[in-house]
Formats: sequence, structure tokens, C-alpha cells
Amino acid sequence: MSKNLDKKKFRNMTHEERLQFIKVNTSLDDNEIDLFRNTSVFKFSNIDGMIENAIGIFPLPIGIANNFVINNKEYLVPMAIEEPSVIAAASNAAKIASKGGGFMAQADDSIMIGQIQLIPNSSYDQPKVQNLIELISNNKIDIISLANTKSKFAKCLDIKIKQVNDESINKLGQMIIIEIMVDTKDAMGANVVNTMCEAIAPEIEALTGCKVVLKILSNYATQRLVKCRGIFPTELIGGEEILKRILFAYSLAFTDVHRAVTHNKGIMNGIDSVAIATGQDFRAIEAGCHAYACRDGQYRSLTKWYQNSKGDLVGEIEIPMAVGIIGGITNTHPIVKACLKLMNISNSQELATIIAASGLAQNFSAIRALSNEGIQKGHMKLHSKNIAIIAGATNDKIEMVSRKMVEERNVSVSRAKEILESLKEN
Repeated sequence: MSKNLDKKKFRNMTHEERLQFIKVNTSLDDNEIDLFRNTSVFKFSNIDGMIENAIGIFPLPIGIANNFVINNKEYLVPMAIEEPSVIAAASNAAKIASKGGGFMAQADDSIMIGQIQLIPNSSYDQPKVQNLIELISNNKIDIISLANTKSKFAKCLDIKIKQVNDESINKLGQMIIIEIMVDTKDAMGANVVNTMCEAIAPEIEALTGCKVVLKILSNYATQRLVKCRGIFPTELIGGEEILKRILFAYSLAFTDVHRAVTHNKGIMNGIDSVAIATGQDFRAIEAGCHAYACRDGQYRSLTKWYQNSKGDLVGEIEIPMAVGIIGGITNTHPIVKACLKLMNISNSQELATIIAASGLAQNFSAIRALSNEGIQKGHMKLHSKNIAIIAGATNDKIEMVSRKMVEERNVSVSRAKEILESLKEN
């Protein structure tokens, strides 16, 4: 590496200089370095503008889950995920649900919460803190008006004020939290809510004579819930015995935290894969959903399963869902734009219903498999193709090796290599 490169900060290097830096300072060979040169549909300049210290793209497979009928409308649902069984499982669940009328879903308006943390002076007693709360409340209209000067599309609707005490090990005392309620329309809303919070923070400090510390949105979108319900006819899920076993599986997920975590992970397989394909902040969605799972003090299942009066299985999901179809990478990522377009959706609420239905469908398939033959049979059947590829199979040999391993119920790299060798001999 040249001395010139040694003096450069990594962020100031060209793409090729960054790759050469990695080559010299790591154990990657030329073929591995070359993987980062393939930037797919992007020019490197686009990637470099999206994140700091960019070197390339990390691709995920995108597939289509079909058979989805939500609120009487048919959808093709794009999913970006590396796990082989998810798309097939979601498609199969959606097909069964369609026989029961499809999924019915509704999403709240796009209300996001922004928080301003106000620290009263240490000498303030409870009556004085209450006076501060009243002072802010009396000036609520002016504060809302100031917030609304910062956006042409989003609208601050209301302000709520609460007092909290520090329960951490530091015991720092009382805090006043001013929460703004913002209708972010078809955007997820993080940027506009943060902008509003930062705009009104100095006004609140001037009004109260106290200090503002944090001023940021909350990803716990409890004012932006989505609900989805599906009916799964008993004769299509394997009969009454399977239905009862599914109810027992749900009972464990509702009652026991160790089961609930894995149960909800399966739900997030469906939710995250659609969120990633459509350019959503899936980490924010994850955080909000998991917080909602323990809203009564214990971490529980995000879904509810029961038998209706006709004897069929009913599944329900209710979760916070902050998503957008404008803003962020939905405007710049070509694959994200294509995925949103192929779903033919008109607003962020519609996207929220699709994501919720995907989570519910995935959960059904998982607990049905667990309640019947176990998760591994179907999972390994699909995973067998990956094993065949790892063993060196190509083209039509992939399917041949995969099918043989599944028939033998022996899905392993060593067995795949043996089958592959026998095919070469023939």
C-alpha cells in the first residue's frame, strides 16, 4: 500500500482504494475482494451516499409469497430472506386462509410519538414540577404551531405531558416528558418527528427555565397499530386433532417466555422479510413488536389462536407498525421501488396490513408444523437444495441430489457428495 493511502482516512478513499486497504490488512484473497466490486443495480456512488465507509452490497434472495388475499384484494408479497422455508410456508398458509375468506386487516392512522426529556432543577419539589407541567400545557397551542412549521406534509396533532422518576441505578430524580403526536401520513416519519422535537426543544427550555436532554421519536408506535385476522378451515389444516394441538402450542407461547421468544421469532420471519424487501426500518419494527409483546408485564405471544363457533381455527395479530411508502430508501433503492410497485398499494396503512398478514401466515405454518410432524421435515426438505449446492451440485444435479437426500431422510453435505459422485459415475 502506498504512503499516500496510509495517510488517507478510510472515508476519503475511493472504492478501489478501500478494497486495496482491506486486501493488504486482512486475509481476504482476490476472489473474495472481488465480491465487493459487484454492486448489483447500484453505482458505487449511490451506495457511498447511503452509508459511511461503504465497500459494497450484501445481497439477500428475494422471492414472492403468493395466495395472499387481504381485505378481498389479491397480493403478490415480496420477501427478502435467506431462510428457505419461510416463503413456501407463508404462501401455503395464505392459500388455506383464502379458503376461509382471506385475511381481514385494519391499520391505524400514521401517528408517531416524539419525546422531549425535560430535567427540572434539583431544587424543584412536587408542587413546582406540577406548575411546570401546567405551564407547558397552557402553551400547548403555540408549541404545536411551531412544530408544524417544520413540515409540509406531516402534522403535529397534540401534546401529552407526563412525569417520570428515574428508576435506574443513578436515581437522578424527576423528569418531565413532553410527547408530541405527529401524523406522518405515508412516511415512516422518523426524520420529520425528530426535526419537530429539535425545533420545539429550545422553546420549551425558554418557557420553563429547565434543560432539555433527549429530543427524539419513539419507535414504540402504540398509536399506530395494525390488526389482522384469518380463519383457517379445520379440514384444511389436518383435522380437529391438529387444531387442538395448535391451541396447546399457542397456550405455551402465551404462558412461557422461553417458548414465546421462539414463537415470535417465527412471526418476525414473515414481518422482517417483507419489511426488508420494501425498504422499511425492520429494527424499529422488531423493537416495537417485542415491547408490545410484554405490555402486561410478561413477554407473550404476539398472536392469538382460538376455535370459532363453526369449529374452525382463528388467528389474530395486533402489533405496532411504523412503515412508509415515501421517504428514505423507498425513493432511492431501485429494488425497493420495484417491490412496492408490484404490490400495487396506495398508502402506508395498506403496506402495514400486508406485513401483519405475512407475520400471521408465517406463525400459522410454524405452529401447525410443530404441532404435527415437527419443524424439521419441511425445513430440511427445502434446505436440502442449499446442502446440494454446498456439496458441489450444479444445474439439474441440484434437484436430483436434493430429492434423493429427502427420500432417504438424510440431509447432509457428506451424503450429498456421495450422491453427486454416484451421478458422475452413471
